[in-house]
Amino acid sequence: MKKYLLLFCLMALVQVAFASDLKDNPILTESLVMKDSVVVEFGKSGKVVIIVESKEDFEKLKLMNINQIISELDLEENKETGELTIVEIRKRDGSVKEVVKVYEDGAETEVNVAGVRVYVDESGENTRVKVETGPKKNTDPPFRSYFTMDLGVNNYLEDGDFPTSDEPYAVKGWGSWMVGMNWMAAQRISKGFHWNFGIGFHFYNFKFENRDYQAVRGEDAIDFIQRTDVDGFKSKISSSYLTATTMLELDFGQMNDQGKRGMKIAAGPYIGYRLGGQSKYVYEEIGGSGRQKDKEATGLYLENLRYGIRGELGVGRVKFFTTYDLNELFQEGKGPALNPITFGVVF
Repeated sequence: MKKYLLLFCLMALVQVAFASDLKDNPILTESLVMKDSVVVEFGKSGKVVIIVESKEDFEKLKLMNINQIISELDLEENKETGELTIVEIRKRDGSVKEVVKVYEDGAETEVNVAGVRVYVDESGENTRVKVETGPKKNTDPPFRSYFTMDLGVNNYLEDGDFPTSDEPYAVKGWGSWMVGMNWMAAQRISKGFHWNFGIGFHFYNFKFENRDYQAVRGEDAIDFIQRTDVDGFKSKISSSYLTATTMLELDFGQMNDQGKRGMKIAAGPYIGYRLGGQSKYVYEEIGGSGRQKDKEATGLYLENLRYGIRGELGVGRVKFFTTYDLNELFQEGKGPALNPITFGVVF
């Protein structure tokens, strides 16, 4: 199949390259015509010229079939890249113009002819052929770096369930934001299979559903105090982390030659070191005195390290993520046993 495809590409498109070359090299053309030759004409102006030096060579040529002709080319392959050059034009100035190139990678073959690319995939039960024109775009480079931003909502699990509203630390979904800035890199392992890794800054807010409770640093643990002496407007705990992440990603769009239109899935571990942590309580004195804020930048017995699992799901150009901390938010015995969880979108 591949040999016939190569011959087809050669005979159907090589006339484009040779036509321009013959205009630039009229003397060379005349010398070819004067020698004994076999001329195969196709299309309106396409020609394949085979030079015959002797009668014995001509008799041998008559006995050869298509497969023999191709095998007799004795083409040299670049072992590192799998690149094979079939036709090249050598000009008078010594420059070389490559007309037909072939890239071999197991059951996959790519043929480049005068700006037209033909992909042949014989890895499955049926042979798949894809034709592309125009400048070639490398949508899957071996290594690349990029910047992403995460925007999500936070909550946490207690014994596998979300805390109920009667708990003072129950989280209000809207307003409990997570914002992350990540510097990432991707190393291609194989087609559509990547190792992603990077570092980022992540900021978490856990906004309490019951705004009458304030989180304060107790003598031995975090305390949640109900404020009946003021009118509460906002109560939350915030923390920030320097986080390192590594994931393995499968890009089905690249695997199926669909570019960014396919689905992507990725998963891997992360570990973060806490940079800061505080509680914030916004309230107003009963009777009205303007809004006031109480902050405790003490860490509130938060764990210094966090580690967990991150997963990503991309559909087209939209990518979602989720993270789950395998360790608890607070130090052991210093607060409720809560495992943070986040859902969001990657930009």
